[in-house]
Amino acid sequence: MARLDTAQIAEVAARHPAVFHVSPFRKYRSIFAVAAVLVYCVYAWWFFSAGKVLTQANWGIAGSYLADWVTYEARPDIRFEDGNLKVFFPNFGPYPDGFVPDWLKAETKTITRVDAGSSTDPNAALASKSANSFMAQGGPGTGQDAAAAGQPASAAKEITEEVATRVEVTMGRASTVSVVPGEVTVTHRGETVVLDVVDGISVTPRGSLPQWAEQDEAGGRVYFRFGFPGRVEVESREVEVRHRFWGWSNFWFDTNSPFWGTSMGEFWTLLTTGERIKPEMTNASLALDNFLNNAEWQHADVYIKLLQTIVMAFIGTLFASLVGLPLAFLAARNITSSFLVNQIVKRSFDFLRSVDMLIWALFFTRAFGPGPLAGMSAIFFTDTGTLGKLYAEALENIDDKQREGVKSVGAAPSLVQRYGVVPQVLPVFASQALYFWESNTRSATIIGAVGAGGIGLKLWEAIRTNSDWENVAYMVLLILLVVYVFDGISTALRSRLVGTHGT
Repeated sequence: MARLDTAQIAEVAARHPAVFHVSPFRKYRSIFAVAAVLVYCVYAWWFFSAGKVLTQANWGIAGSYLADWVTYEARPDIRFEDGNLKVFFPNFGPYPDGFVPDWLKAETKTITRVDAGSSTDPNAALASKSANSFMAQGGPGTGQDAAAAGQPASAAKEITEEVATRVEVTMGRASTVSVVPGEVTVTHRGETVVLDVVDGISVTPRGSLPQWAEQDEAGGRVYFRFGFPGRVEVESREVEVRHRFWGWSNFWFDTNSPFWGTSMGEFWTLLTTGERIKPEMTNASLALDNFLNNAEWQHADVYIKLLQTIVMAFIGTLFASLVGLPLAFLAARNITSSFLVNQIVKRSFDFLRSVDMLIWALFFTRAFGPGPLAGMSAIFFTDTGTLGKLYAEALENIDDKQREGVKSVGAAPSLVQRYGVVPQVLPVFASQALYFWESNTRSATIIGAVGAGGIGLKLWEAIRTNSDWENVAYMVLLILLVVYVFDGISTALRSRLVGTHGT
């Protein structure tokens, strides 16, 4: 077949201009599509004030939150008191009372002071209740200092206690903080900053501050940031240290456990050949009990709440499938000929699924109170509407030949449905129910946050405290693990039901 040359093509186009005419829209539609997308992106950027949001966002706080998922902080406070120093750790920190970490070294001495009577300063009483000093022998909880505990004292008495004359904190490999009464010396990456501290009055740096330090105002607190190892804030009354470490502190055992701080070898020896710590139980049983009842991580409670979430998803989906199945036969036009019945059932499905699961959860939480029952009811109501609609559509698309064949042998209507319809749709029904079971495992976590029980409620409590982000990470990982496992199980079962064995 001979090809047409340019002249011949031009001649044909001249004789049939309508055939070869291309509208400008068709000719430039790709350009129009790209331009429309760009215009929409610009509009969305303006409408949501994306530029303003990005420029005003505090990325430092966002980074700190992310770091808190996989790290923990030790927070000692070094206080200036009567020309001496005292080091306090918070009550609920990563260390037990009296423990001195290897990155903090203190030169101490013993002094005797006279307690003139009860303290009337509520801030002092509050401070003594909220922190423990690893050096003060008459500190909170010892009963030796009634005034520090906020209790009245009837007469003056002498108190002997241990105080520090010098404290040195190592912040990572290249940073140190040295504190003596009236002076703080900070060294970071070869640079040294010396601060003169007048107790309760001012903090004054000697010379200019480097880039990794800043001061709010003259005589005010000075901030030192060392990157990942943490930060130090120097005030006129104390030095606040925030030292960051990788990992989850006290994940296996809290500070009250006899296994806290043991190495893997020491722990294994205690489990296998060590003497019983508690005569009434083996060391292995004690270790399991201490792990599950860890006061900081609450493993047992987390696992129970996670199991509640799984049960909520399973029971809610199961009941929705059992109720939606017979109702789908009433909604299918080729199964039930009554128009009125079809419409009533279909509109009921629309109502149930149009109300979001979260709204149903709020409603049932008010009706039944917080707990798994509200969550199961929310899943049941929402999925009954959704599964019922999907089942009805599947029934309306069946092959009538199989049903007609069963009907032709004189079978009763119930048998016609049993042998002519159910075998066609049962694999599809089961596959959809399995998918919703897998999906509801995730949804149950969300509705739990509004009081419907399960791990969602515990996750929301940890987020709301704004300080337990490592617990948040722990629960998120558990939820991901459960979702992955159930996704694999659901996929394998659905593959078998629809006749394929691939994933």
